[in-house]
Amino acid sequence: IAGSFSLFPELSNHVIGSTTLNSWQDFMTIGDSSIWTGVNDKGEKGIGLLEVIGFAWAANSITHFGLIDMAIFRFAKRKSYGLFSGVGMFFGHYLAWISAGIMGAGTAVLLKTTITQLDPGDVAFHALGFSGFVIIIIAGWTTANANLYRAGLAAQSIFVNQSRERTTAIVGLVTVVVACFPFVFTQMLPLLTYAGLLVVPVGGIVFAEHVLFPKIGLTRYWAKYQNLSKSTPAIATWALALIFGFGLNSLEVISFYYLFIPTWIFTIVVYTVLAKKYGADLDYSDAILADEKEQQQITQYQDAMAQDDKEEVQDKSKITLLLNVFAFVSLVIIALLAVNVMFYSPTIDTYAENKSLFESVCFACTVIYFSCSYFALKRHKKLNS
Repeated sequence: IAGSFSLFPELSNHVIGSTTLNSWQDFMTIGDSSIWTGVNDKGEKGIGLLEVIGFAWAANSITHFGLIDMAIFRFAKRKSYGLFSGVGMFFGHYLAWISAGIMGAGTAVLLKTTITQLDPGDVAFHALGFSGFVIIIIAGWTTANANLYRAGLAAQSIFVNQSRERTTAIVGLVTVVVACFPFVFTQMLPLLTYAGLLVVPVGGIVFAEHVLFPKIGLTRYWAKYQNLSKSTPAIATWALALIFGFGLNSLEVISFYYLFIPTWIFTIVVYTVLAKKYGADLDYSDAILADEKEQQQITQYQDAMAQDDKEEVQDKSKITLLLNVFAFVSLVIIALLAVNVMFYSPTIDTYAENKSLFESVCFACTVIYFSCSYFALKRHKKLNS
């Protein structure tokens, strides 16, 4: 948000000839003419609101419809932790992408180029100065952590003789090399959509077996009860779903932003039919009773382990308190200086002075914030180790 505030006066001056806004209509005028124009860099009609909604769903479907976030949530102590993902995805990304649009448009104006030719480093630097680089590195690292863990698990399931650490490191190195090429960020929309399309069938299979099967008289975990090392219906369904989804795309039946919806439904229908054909409708009463007994033993074991867990101790030491105060005050200072740039820059010269002050102090406050927060967390973890 601070980054969008720091660039908006420059954008405003470019569109309406003034660094200050006099009304909400001024904001909408600037947005319609330079940010959300509805026209791409080739002068062609861009995507509308429905496509934006479809892309938002498609981009996150790799995690939610595809259920790859389960690789992380399996460690959660409570199922309610899943709600935090929804809060972050909805509110956090909602604000972040609006701000990113403003920062991208502002940077394009400054560099006299099109927004599609910019990379995240350009945008972050021109909006936030050197603190932009710090944020890009940390944001990239925190995002990559969860994805690298999932990718490492997936790779290890293929290369079973290699350790998880080794496979994760190799996947990470390959990803770093791939990320150096411009097509990754210039084609982000189709890349995320197609990546989601690859994983969505897996989520459809899991949904069918866990939610649908008990309602229609089929048995959940039927492949396990048959002692199958590989589930032919699951593999065949995944392959057919990819042919179906990418086939719709090649035929241009619907926009690729919405491909995950019919693909997910197709997966559920096909997997249900194939699973029934391969024995999901048979009687597995004995196996189910044995499985329930095993699950009960697991629950008892986990409950016993939970009793040994120490109650979390809150770190109330003066040092930790000071670290948290410094971190919070740093964010407040950044916010105040961003507001100063946005709303108290009546001329372009005043704007240049305010933005220069903002960039300098923002860099120092960003370093202070991350450093203090990190050491406060380390002290808290040490106290509870």
